[in-house]
Amino acid sequence: MSFRRICVSILIAVLSEGQVCAQSLPELGDLSATMFSPQLERRIGEEAMQNIRLRDPAFMDDPELTEYINAIGQRLAAASPDARQSFEFFLLREPSVNAFAMPGGFVGVHTGLLLAAQTESELASVLAHEVSHVTQHHIARMIGKQEQYSVVGLAAMVVAMLAAKSNPDAAQAALATATAGAIQTQLDYTRDFEREADRIGFQVLRDAGFDVQGMPAFFERLQKANRQYDNNAPAYLRTHPLTSERIADMQNRAYGTGYRQFPDSLEFHLVRGRLRADIGTPREAVAHYESLLKEKRYASEPGARYGYACALLRNRQFSDAESELAKLQPPGNAHPMIDLLRARVRSESGNIAAARELLQVSLARFQNYRPLTYALIEADQAGGQHARALAAIEDLLRTYPRDGRLYQMRAKSYSATGKRLLQHQAQAEAYFRMGALGAAIEQLQLAQKSGDGDFYQMSSVDARLREMRALRAEEPKKR
Repeated sequence: MSFRRICVSILIAVLSEGQVCAQSLPELGDLSATMFSPQLERRIGEEAMQNIRLRDPAFMDDPELTEYINAIGQRLAAASPDARQSFEFFLLREPSVNAFAMPGGFVGVHTGLLLAAQTESELASVLAHEVSHVTQHHIARMIGKQEQYSVVGLAAMVVAMLAAKSNPDAAQAALATATAGAIQTQLDYTRDFEREADRIGFQVLRDAGFDVQGMPAFFERLQKANRQYDNNAPAYLRTHPLTSERIADMQNRAYGTGYRQFPDSLEFHLVRGRLRADIGTPREAVAHYESLLKEKRYASEPGARYGYACALLRNRQFSDAESELAKLQPPGNAHPMIDLLRARVRSESGNIAAARELLQVSLARFQNYRPLTYALIEADQAGGQHARALAAIEDLLRTYPRDGRLYQMRAKSYSATGKRLLQHQAQAEAYFRMGALGAAIEQLQLAQKSGDGDFYQMSSVDARLREMRALRAEEPKKR
C-alpha cells in the first residue's frame, strides 16, 4: 500500500470518530477557537513534515530547486505583516498543479505548479495565497476543536488530509466508507477562508514587488482548464474551491493597483528547464528540447538551452551538453545553477579535477549559494580528498548547525576513512535533524560499540545518547 493510501486510511480512522464528526469549524477570525498556541501549531507541522520527509517518495531533497522555491517563498513571507513564524518551503515531484499549507509555516509545492506557471509572478501568487493560509491559521481552525487528539494524531490528520486531496481516487473511497459531510468539511477550505487568503495574498504579492496581474491570470487559466477536465479537475481546484466571484474580485483588485512590470528571473526559467528535462526517458527529453529550440517555441532561450543541456547530461552526451552550456556564457546569463550543471557534466564524464576547479571559481563569485558548497564537498569526496571535505563541512556547520545534509556528508567521509564511531555519531545527528529520533539513538548505540573511539569521543557519544533518550522519554508528555 502506498504512503498516501495509508494516510487516507488514517484520515478515515480519525474522522470516523463520532466526537470529531460532531465538531463544527471555528468561526472565521476566531483564533481563540483553534485551541492551538503558535508553538503547538509548529509542533504539529514539524510532526507532519517528518512524515513527509521520511515516508513520501515524492519529497524532493534537491538543494538547487529547494533554494529557489525558498527564495521566492521567503521574499513573500517577509512582505506579510502577519508572518510571525518561520517558513519552510519544499517540493514534491508530482505532475499535478498543486500547492498546500500546513500548520506552523510549512508550504509544499508540486513540481507541476512550476511547469504550469507561465510567469514568476503567477508562481508567486500561489505561494502568497498559501502563505496567507498559514498566517491566518486556516488549517489550525479546520482541526482546531479536535483537542482530544495528540500532536501525533493531529499531524497524522494533516498529512492524511493532504494525501486525500492529492489522490482523488483514494479520497473517493474514503467518502464511500465514512460520513461524507464530516470528511468533506475537513478536506476543503471554506469559501470564506479562500476569500481571506485571496485578499491577504494579493497584498503580500504586491508588497513583495511582484506583478499582481499574475494572480487573476493564473486562476482564470485554471478555471478554463477545469471546464475541459470535466470531473477530473486540476488538483489545486479540488483543494482550493474556485469561483467566478473570486476571480472577478482578483481582477478588480489588480485593475485598481495598476500595471507593474516584473521581469522573470533567469533562475525561474532555469528551474523550469531542469524540471522539464526530467520528464520521460532521457532520449525523449533530448528530442523535446531539440524540437523546441529548432522551432523557437520557448519563453526563454537560456531556460530552453539549459534544459537541453540537462537532458543531454541525462542521456550521457557529455560533449554535446558542454557545447550547449557554452552558449549560455555571460554577459547576462551568469548564474550558479549554470556553473553547477557544467561541473556536473565534467564530473560525470570523469574529469573531477576540472569540476572542482570550476566550482571553486563559481563559489568565489556566488559565496552565499549553499548548493555550490555542497557540490564542492561532494567533488572532494569523489576525489578521495576527505580531509579537505571534512574541513569544509566543519566550517559550514558553524554557520548552519541545523543542516542535516552536512551531517550526512560528514558521515560519508568518516565512513570512507574507516572512522566508525565518528561515522555513526554524524549519522545520528543527521537523523536527529530529520526528526527521526529513534534512528538517531540507534546510530549512537552503534557508535558505542564501534571500538575505535578515544575516551573523549566515547564520552561525547554517551552524553549525546543520554540527551536523546531524555528527549524520547519526554515525547509522550509533550504529545
